[in-house]
Amino acid sequence: MRANTGDELLMHGRVVGQHDRTAKIVEVLGTRGEPPYRVRFDDGHEAVVSPGPDSVVQEPHAQQQR
Repeated sequence: MRANTGDELLMHGRVVGQHDRTAKIVEVLGTRGEPPYRVRFDDGHEAVVSPGPDSVVQEPHAQQQR
């Protein structure tokens, strides 16, 4: 997985009833775009995450085309 600052991280719910979550990548801490990432959720909460296989990186313009 590779990402750039400004990309969106979509984390799919892993159990029944858990909703998907999206966060904006505000800092790439790994080398060459690899995890971990510092992300900011819609509520303003920030966290450092190392996303698993249930996550997808989306470029910002891909989000706007929906």
